[in-house]
Parts: sequence; C-alpha cells; structure tokens
Amino acid sequence: RRVHHSIYLDVPPEWLGERFLADAEHLKNTNETAYRHEYLGEEVGTGLEVFTNVTLRPIPDEEIRRFDRIKQGLDFGFAADPVAFEKMHYDKTRRRLYFFYEYSGLQISNRKLYREIKSNLHPSVATIADSAEPKSISELRDYGMSIIGAKKGPDSVEYGMKFLSEEIEEIIIDPARCPRAAKEFINYSLEKDKNGEIKSGYPDKDNHTIDAARYGLEDDMRRSRHRKNYSGRGARH
Repeated sequence: RRVHHSIYLDVPPEWLGERFLADAEHLKNTNETAYRHEYLGEEVGTGLEVFTNVTLRPIPDEEIRRFDRIKQGLDFGFAADPVAFEKMHYDKTRRRLYFFYEYSGLQISNRKLYREIKSNLHPSVATIADSAEPKSISELRDYGMSIIGAKKGPDSVEYGMKFLSEEIEEIIIDPARCPRAAKEFINYSLEKDKNGEIKSGYPDKDNHTIDAARYGLEDDMRRSRHRKNYSGRGARH
C-alpha cells in the first residue's frame, strides 16, 4: 500500500482562501494544541478529551455586573437525568464563554424549576430549551417564563460540540456557582470500543449542562456556521 499525508500548508494558498488561512493562524496563536490537531492532523493528548479550553475559577459579582451578552439554556430531565439550567455570558470578541449561574437537580417539576430560577432569569433574554419537550416549554411559558425551543438540525449536536470545543477559546466556569457544569465539561471525553478504537460521535451521557450551553448559544452558532459556509471553509473534507 501507499500512504500519503499532507496538510493545508502543502497546497496553494489560493485554493483555501484568506478566511481559512486567517482562521488557522488565529487558532495557532491562541490554542496551539487545537491547531496541531485540527490543521496539522497530529494526535495530541490522549485523543479523548473534548474540552481542552476549560478554566475553573471564581467569577466575582463585580465581574458579573459587567456581563452584557447573556445567554440562557435549559436541558430538561426528571428521574434518572437531571434538569440543567445554565446562565452564561458570551464575549464574542474574545471568544470567551462564562458560566456564572446554574440550577440543576433530579425529580424537579417544571413548577419548582421556575420558582427556583425566576429571580435569576435575565428579563430581556429568552431561555432556549430542548425542543423535544414541547409540553414542558408550554408549561413554563404559562408560568411567565420567556422560553423557546431550540431549532435542531441533522448535525446540530456535532457542530455545537465543535463550536464549544474549538471556536470558543476559553470556557470559564465558576465551580462554586456551577458545580455540575464544571464537572461535566472537565470530564467529558470520547469513548473507545472493545478494540481500542475511538468511537465516532459524542457520548450522550453526563452532558446535560453541555446541551444547555449548546441551546443557549444556538443563534451565535448559526451565524458562525453561515460565515464559514460563505467563506468556503465549511466545504472542507
């Protein structure tokens, strides 16, 4: 057999376009590990970690008062799966995502959920929730919550995970305010099969706050995807 390995640096720059090259250079300067993996095809770390861009630190009230791009996401649960409501700030310019309020638990009714988070809801921001629970969305709306269902697509999970793990340079989580998010983002990893090969796709477990973050950032992800497709980067294979 014959094996050929090449990277984007081996082809004429005009094949890729200025936007592609600028994105590659930006990632190289801000997250070299991610750059080596995504653009150079290198194996980095164990190959299983999904979020290598997480920082756990306290987020003081003074810092929170400056947050002006609030996002709210909700992943429903009840018995074996916990409900997860996450309130975040997304610094689009610096590509930083801050987790600073969380409500989560098992066997939480929609009435109790709304009662517990009501005082922490941002008055002008709609919560984006899992659209697979239309009855719960309707019930919370009847209580007075501004809430809409996420607009999922056939590959929305994969794109959302890549957006969180690759396009966002730093995910900053206050572990005291958001303990479940801290635990899930730090520990979330790909899985191997019985032959030691990495399974395709992302595990659908211990990812409730991650799903809530995907829902809350849905509009930003959609705009980012549109820009990539327009620039030609989204057509990579």
